[in-house]
Amino acid sequence: MHRVAQFVAHVRARVEPAETDDARRLLGEAAWPLFAAMPVADRRHAHDVVARLRAGGWDDPDLLTAALLHDAAKGHRMRLWHRVTGVLLETAAPNLLSRIASPDPGSWRYAYHLYLHHDRLSADLAEAAGCSARAVAFLRGSASGADDVRLAHALKVADDAS
Repeated sequence: MHRVAQFVAHVRARVEPAETDDARRLLGEAAWPLFAAMPVADRRHAHDVVARLRAGGWDDPDLLTAALLHDAAKGHRMRLWHRVTGVLLETAAPNLLSRIASPDPGSWRYAYHLYLHHDRLSADLAEAAGCSARAVAFLRGSASGADDVRLAHALKVADDAS
């Protein structure tokens, strides 16, 4: 049922102007274009992750930056049908998903590479956009120190719940 709700939310996604303003403030001018280029459903999801973090009492700017950009690499190359088949394959045949995925951006299979590796690729994009090393570490899953590891875990939980 969670995946069905995600599908419906993806199709009906909208972002309010106040949310856009909040994201722009958090990201700053350098990283803003990266977020603004994301499809509306990914931006909606990112805002939902930020809202879950804030509801849990997390307000660290680097963490919220990572929450906004954690799916940036999916971009417009990953269509809804890629996402649906990715979820199905990940559940039913993860080895097949890995074999189908191709790192070649010219391949029809590249979307599955993005599906599997978007966290690392999003971190690379955030780093190139000038985000802090700490925000990039949250995206890469390489946070260090007890506090940052706890924040990274909160990001994962908020993402998984959205």
